[in-house]
Amino acid sequence: MPKRNWKRINRALVRRGELLLDLDFVKGWEKELDAMNLGKEGAQFRYPDSFIRFLLFMHVYLHLPYRQLEGFTKALARYVKGLRPPDHSSIQWRAEKLPVKLDSAVMHSNEDVVIAVDATGIKVSNRGDWMRHQWKRRRGFLKIHIAVNVKKKRILALQVTDDRVGDGRMLEPLVEEASKKARVAETLGDGAYDTSRNFLYLAQKKIRPSIKARRPTRGTPSGCTARKRAIQEYLSNPEGWKRDHSYGRRWMAETTISSYKRMFGEHVSAKKMTNMIGELMTKANLYNLFIGLTANL
Repeated sequence: MPKRNWKRINRALVRRGELLLDLDFVKGWEKELDAMNLGKEGAQFRYPDSFIRFLLFMHVYLHLPYRQLEGFTKALARYVKGLRPPDHSSIQWRAEKLPVKLDSAVMHSNEDVVIAVDATGIKVSNRGDWMRHQWKRRRGFLKIHIAVNVKKKRILALQVTDDRVGDGRMLEPLVEEASKKARVAETLGDGAYDTSRNFLYLAQKKIRPSIKARRPTRGTPSGCTARKRAIQEYLSNPEGWKRDHSYGRRWMAETTISSYKRMFGEHVSAKKMTNMIGELMTKANLYNLFIGLTANL
């Protein structure tokens, strides 16, 4: 295992703070507004998307409520010439209207990539845990399903569902989304993704499946030929199968989920489903930006 470059890691962590307070949007303020308002009917935009995205990053990373963001922009306006501070309602309205998709501008690649898929639960609120425990009431949660580039450590695809959707059902949409950003050559997954449908889909896409067999499983499995072959190979020599497929790379998905939760918490603050998805996507974009800092050093 290569020795960690702690100086490089420290510089990347320090750079995260600089990124959060990057005021480059001020330079192109008028130009961006002119482009946004070109041909627009009705009231004109007063704030460019880059400024709203900057505030949204502060909202999700520093957990600043919108009213506190209003105070933050008022204080910032004292030092940034020409900055017109918006009220909290305008910030929230614009933030909820921003496109809710994973940014692929810095991730597109023509190289073959290996992805690892996994899922985790996200609480819809960070309040009331004691009451639910006391009165034995269950509150639903969201699930985020991710596909991670195991080499670059970036999230290539993210899907949000409720807690009733199984992990295995989401492999296809994750691979489809990741394939728009890179050429997927291999997919790593645990036993939750061991289904005939998933193996058949990956075979049609000519993507190598490195999916661990479910336990318990039969020695003569039914289903598509690709799944039969994979399970028989695994059952004949599990440790050898893990070495041949470098299955240990799948930990990158678990590490990404762990890092994501440490950065942003295990809950969402939004109340509507569309806004929850937007919040989770924004966090994923910010996560990719942070991870990219280390790669660029």
